[in-house]
Amino acid sequence: MQVHAEKLLEELLGSWRYRWSALILAWIVGVLGWGVAVFWCDVYRANARVFVDTGTALTPVLQGLAVNQDVDAQLNFVRQSLLGTPVLNKIATDTGMVTVNMDAVRRAKILESMAERVVISVRSGSDLGNEGRETSGIVYRIAYRDRVRARALTVVQALVSRLIEDTLGGKRLGSEEAQKFLESQIREYELRLSTAEQRLADFKRENVGIMPTDQGGYFTRLQNEVDAVKTGKSELTVAMSRRDEIQRQLRGESAMSAAVPAVAGASGTLSGGDTLSRIRETQAKLDELLLRFTDEHPDVIATRQTLEELKRRRSAEIEGLRQGDANAVADSGASANPVYQSIQLAFNQAKVEVASLQRQLDDHRARVAELRKALNTMPQVEAQYGQLNRDYDVNKTQFTALLVQMQKAKLGQDAESDGSLRFEVIEPPNADFQAVPPSRTMLIGAVLVAALGIGIGLAFLRHKFNPVFWSPINLASTTGVGVLGVVSPAFPESSGVSARRDLLWCTAMAAGLVLLAMALLWISHLGLITVPPGVGLGRG
Repeated sequence: MQVHAEKLLEELLGSWRYRWSALILAWIVGVLGWGVAVFWCDVYRANARVFVDTGTALTPVLQGLAVNQDVDAQLNFVRQSLLGTPVLNKIATDTGMVTVNMDAVRRAKILESMAERVVISVRSGSDLGNEGRETSGIVYRIAYRDRVRARALTVVQALVSRLIEDTLGGKRLGSEEAQKFLESQIREYELRLSTAEQRLADFKRENVGIMPTDQGGYFTRLQNEVDAVKTGKSELTVAMSRRDEIQRQLRGESAMSAAVPAVAGASGTLSGGDTLSRIRETQAKLDELLLRFTDEHPDVIATRQTLEELKRRRSAEIEGLRQGDANAVADSGASANPVYQSIQLAFNQAKVEVASLQRQLDDHRARVAELRKALNTMPQVEAQYGQLNRDYDVNKTQFTALLVQMQKAKLGQDAESDGSLRFEVIEPPNADFQAVPPSRTMLIGAVLVAALGIGIGLAFLRHKFNPVFWSPINLASTTGVGVLGVVSPAFPESSGVSARRDLLWCTAMAAGLVLLAMALLWISHLGLITVPPGVGLGRG
């Protein structure tokens, strides 16, 4: 604890060396700061709250029929009506802020400053439920800041009166101007819509056959046709493979066996049909002849030749069946066989399917070729068509919206005249007697604190940049070298008198700084500090 106390004493004594520079800087900061504070203008804020009751008996009837503005729309409406140049100019003239002979530039600056200092906020009326009032409706809070408290109250009172009188006093200028604006916009958009419709109709007439369809635009249709060609090729390949497979089955041994009843002849060859019957008969006759005669007998030789001829004929018929010869099918009697008929029917259906797919593929290829020829024209046509459609849709949408708003505006105006709104001033215009922070009094006190703090800070920083040791203990602990002795002042009496005189002057300068601040505070409290218009500093 003693070490910390000695360390603190070292810092204080070291900073005390630069007391004069600290006091001079404190006086400079104080004088400059108080100069600003003297010219600082106190600003007073006046407030008022107005409750707009929209929950009258007409509200349920007009639900969805008249214009129903939200909070933001209400705020914009109030700002447009109350912060307009005519209203502010009249209020400024009534309060003496502007005169008739004032130049236009200064008048515009004053009106712009007034508009910046007026604050209009909107909130739901449900926030008033705890006050026992109606919870439906909107609460408008009007605030204004001015250097003169009475003038701030006057401006707020004028804004409140103007709000109520313009709404309930039957002055429909703003509403009539809005309706006139809507009517002019409706006529303008009606002309635009008619022009857009005519341009669209002329464009359709000039580009018949190349307009975008329900299937999409040019590139979409081209891509669809290309995809259809790819799909058609794949389906055609599958169908042709199926047809060829059925054809192989129709010409294969299984179909031949189904078409011709299998009978083993003398040579083991398969036979059937009319030729087969003759082969059987000839074979039986040959067998009977061989039982009675030798192989060299003329009848045996003739019969054997006939049998060979019949077998060759049968082989030719079977080959004809393999080749799909219609005469061979008829001669062999295969057309009457159910199995062969079913395979033939499947083959015919496969051929029909292949032909149909080939025709569809050719159609898609033709459409692809046709679309590719129009590659340089159709995208431009589609782009123009899309632009015309967008223009038409925008104009039609805006025209319809304007018509709806016009009807709602008329109905809302009629409803207002029948008492659809009720105004109630729930907080009359009032203003505190204390200025809005930061006031001149606060600035004077803040400047005093800042001056003293900056002066002390300067002395401490100079000590840190140029430190000295006041205690042999701290010198020894810092350097690590023992202190053999301490040399006392040669003339302690004169040094003490000089130190006391120096302390007296420092105290006097510090006290003078504090007394000057207190004097400025007292003068400001009495209202003796006045600032000419256009000279003061601050927000008002």
